[in-house]
Amino acid sequence: MILNNYKEERNTERTHQNMMVKYMNCRNDSRMNSPIRLAISLNKCDSGGQKSLIFAYLRCFDPRRVKFDLIVDADSNSIPHDEVKALGGNLFVVPPYQNIFAHLKSLRKIFNENNYDVLYAINNTMNLFPLYVAYRAGIKVRISESLTMASPLERKKTFMKNILRKFSHCFCNYMMANGRDCGIYQFGKKAFEKGKVRLFLTPVNAQKEGFDKELRERTRKRFCWSDKVVYGFIARFEQQKNPLFLLDILYEIAKKQNNAHFVIIGAGSMEQQMLDKIKRLDIKDRISWLGRREDIKQFYMAFDAFILPSLYEGLPVVGIESQAAGLPVFYSENVTKEAGIAELGHFISLKKTADEWAGIIISETQKLIPLRHSREDDIRKAGFDAVTEAERLIEFFEQAVSEQKR
Repeated sequence: MILNNYKEERNTERTHQNMMVKYMNCRNDSRMNSPIRLAISLNKCDSGGQKSLIFAYLRCFDPRRVKFDLIVDADSNSIPHDEVKALGGNLFVVPPYQNIFAHLKSLRKIFNENNYDVLYAINNTMNLFPLYVAYRAGIKVRISESLTMASPLERKKTFMKNILRKFSHCFCNYMMANGRDCGIYQFGKKAFEKGKVRLFLTPVNAQKEGFDKELRERTRKRFCWSDKVVYGFIARFEQQKNPLFLLDILYEIAKKQNNAHFVIIGAGSMEQQMLDKIKRLDIKDRISWLGRREDIKQFYMAFDAFILPSLYEGLPVVGIESQAAGLPVFYSENVTKEAGIAELGHFISLKKTADEWAGIIISETQKLIPLRHSREDDIRKAGFDAVTEAERLIEFFEQAVSEQKR
């Protein structure tokens, strides 16, 4: 049903886009022949899904049509200075949003000094702040995107999100989401069902992220995993990702499967709790703890399965990237079903025990290992291809700019 709605939206968009092409070709406005000036407000540019999502778009943008500036907080842990420059963009590093007055002052200066056509805010419920400054600065197209949701188990964080989400679209005139559930959570079911929220699924470069057998073999040999069944986890070590329950699952897998090995990649506030639990469970020798890394593609190839028992998600980038590489992914049922591709997406209830999770994971992984292949066509059919989605996003920007000039 979700995919059908998405396809219907794509068909409707094409009709509107054809009309817009005719309209713009008839215009004598020379400004439309120059690139759209785009400001992207990202807040924390940390290793992980949000950064991966935006750069999947940026790497596919046509610089003749879009000139972008990326705005990130100074306390980000993975600011890609060189890549932004290589892609033809500018990078602005501002005080962290926790220092809200200095943060807003810097945004105001940037917005006032640059002639932006579009502000693209992808800070979820925090979008309120850059949207307000953009509104005051006279930026005509102000887009608020939702990439996440919330969980009652994260009481303090969810309390703040639920307050801010009521205001996160106050100063925007366009709304986006990377999945149905995210759009409904932030903007409301009524707005979503009326078509006011544009859906852009999590983009992945289907060709580049496809299964690479040679890279798989090299990586497994280098890390001494050649004779192992390798289960991977790549995420922030935060409550949302449910990492302590993950360790319970790994412990049960280890008891059932002698050649099982586990790879944990990431960083976060729960790191010490995880290390302490690994020691208590006595599974340290079965785990490769690799910390925060940027060279992730090789690990998707080396893994045999990916586990993500999150309390909640938007539409997780790591899950889509894993499946692009042909990996089975084991999500909790709290993750939207949009994140499943073909037979690779498995959704397991958090009401099940770690032992039950382990049994399902081992069984399904064993079935799929000999069938491993690239899923480029499946990624495209499901609407996740970065090249296609980047083109849709540029056309969305162009249409919005044109509408605001009427």
